[in-house]
Amino acid sequence: MPRQVEPSLNERQFFTKALTENLRIDGRAFDQYRALELEFGDEYGVCDVRLGKTRIQTHITAEVTTPLPDRPFDGLFTITTTLSPMSSPTFAANTPPSETEILLSRILEKTLRRSGALDTESLCLIAGSKVWSVRADVHVLSHDGNLVDAACVSVMAALQHFRKPDTSTEGEAVTVYTLAEREPVPLSILHHPYCVTFSFYGADEGDEVVLCDASLVEEQLQEGVATVGINRHGEVCQIAKLGGVPVDAVVLLNCVQVALVKVKEISAFVAEKLEEDARRRDKGGVIASLLSAENERGS
Repeated sequence: MPRQVEPSLNERQFFTKALTENLRIDGRAFDQYRALELEFGDEYGVCDVRLGKTRIQTHITAEVTTPLPDRPFDGLFTITTTLSPMSSPTFAANTPPSETEILLSRILEKTLRRSGALDTESLCLIAGSKVWSVRADVHVLSHDGNLVDAACVSVMAALQHFRKPDTSTEGEAVTVYTLAEREPVPLSILHHPYCVTFSFYGADEGDEVVLCDASLVEEQLQEGVATVGINRHGEVCQIAKLGGVPVDAVVLLNCVQVALVKVKEISAFVAEKLEEDARRRDKGGVIASLLSAENERGS
């Protein structure tokens, strides 16, 4: 498998010197994210996220299937990741999954599926017989660092944007209606977790530096990394510290506090984009009139 071109000795020295002077090579603050952009497709459940030069697209699909034998009342939710050679020369086609792809899949799995972000019980149509199977296909289109955070935003936003077909049940028969017959139904999201990744440097010198949202060059030079999965209510879903230098407990707690601030900002940003997309689709003003009527009743 081809290897990523390592930074030269001069680049390493320049990067280290910049950190000692409290500077990042791209001019950002240590806890600052790159520009985050988000676009929804014409089809429900398609989300394109750009974090700097990192770009990830997620496509949500759903189909009726049989549940797992040991969970007859729960629907299915799976996440698959695809890192194509187009995104980076280190990802080769038709080869076993790389370490980067495996780690990305595992962290998304822990943060989103195992934390119960999606209410799988609401996907049940007929207990033990028919349930919805929701699948999130994550495609990495460009890799310039911090795939985990960008992918998590992409999947979470796509889940909120997705609408599954409406259904009706008569006995053991399930009727799935087309979009023309009935308005599609949003998924039941219980909470909205996001990932915030921190990179650690300078542990050997005793003056540890922590960077948020590392670019590809910063990732190549990092001595340790930790990813915090947390929602806007401060509930930690998972913390992934995969090797590297040891991190002081106080430093890690500070990272969790920073992650909470970032996740609140990301949640507000995604909610704003969802509202913009809803207004764009609501050409007849139906949603606006319903919201107005609801507000009048509430007042």
